[in-house]
Amino acid sequence: MTTDPNTYAPIVLIHGLWMNALCWEHWVERYKRHGCNVIARSWPGLDDADAVRRDASALDHLGIDEIVEFYTDVIRGLDRPPIIIGHSFGALITQLLLDEGFGIAGVSIDSAPIKGNYKLPWSALRSSFPGLKNPANRHRAVTLTPDQFRYAFTNTMTDEQSRAAYDRYAVPGPGRPLFQAAFANFNPHAASKIDFENDDRAPLLIVAGCEDHVSPPSINRTLAKLQHRSKSITAYKEFPGRSHFILGQPGWEEVADFVLGWAVSPHEIDERVP
Repeated sequence: MTTDPNTYAPIVLIHGLWMNALCWEHWVERYKRHGCNVIARSWPGLDDADAVRRDASALDHLGIDEIVEFYTDVIRGLDRPPIIIGHSFGALITQLLLDEGFGIAGVSIDSAPIKGNYKLPWSALRSSFPGLKNPANRHRAVTLTPDQFRYAFTNTMTDEQSRAAYDRYAVPGPGRPLFQAAFANFNPHAASKIDFENDDRAPLLIVAGCEDHVSPPSINRTLAKLQHRSKSITAYKEFPGRSHFILGQPGWEEVADFVLGWAVSPHEIDERVP
C-alpha cells in the first residue's frame, strides 16, 4: 500500500508502560515508506532512555491524566485530525482521546484494562505484580528485570531474542498508571473511565495477541463488548502467536499493515481465533 501524506491523515503512535517511543521504530519506518506523516513521541520524562534508566524520578508522579494531556497537546499541534494508534497503556490513552473527540480513527493494540473490566486473568495480574506489589510504587517508577520482561512481553521468543529486546527497549515505567487502572472500578471518577455510549467517537479497531500475558484476548474481547455500546464502528481482530511484544516480534509487519489498511478505511469486523 502506498499513501499520499497530502491525502491521508497523520498517524500518532502512543507507546505503553515499560517502553518509550523507540518501540515503534519499525512501524515508523514502514509507515513513512508508505508516504505517511508519522508522529511517535515518548511520554513526558521518557525521551532519553539512558538518562531515565539512571534516574527515573521524573516519572514518579506521572499518571494517566498527564499522559492524555501530553498527547492532546501533540494532536492539537497538527494541521488536521490524525489516526491514533496505541499499544498497551497507549491503547487505553488512545481510547480516552477518541472519547474526547480526537482522531478520525483509532487502533487499540493489547489494551491495558479500562474501568468496567471486572475480570483479569492470572497472567495479567502476574505481569503487573512488579508494580503493584508495593503501595509505595504508586508514586515512583518501577523497572522490570529481564525475567519479568520475558514473561510479560517476549514469552514467544527465545532467551537471546528476549534479552536483545530488553536491552534495546525496556525502560522504567511510572507506577501510578498501574494503580489507577487496577483500582478504577472502585473509583467513580477513575482516570480510565470511558463513555462507551459515545456515538460520536471515531471508529475503533481493537487488536489482541493470542499469546499475550499482559493483555490476553479475554481482556480485549471484554473491551470490544463494552465499546460496541457505541453506534460508531468497533472492529475486533486477533493475531495468533503474538505476545505483548506484538510491535517488534517476528511477523510484526502483518500487524502493522493490517492496522494501517483498516485505519484508512474503517469497517466492521469481528475476527477471532476459532
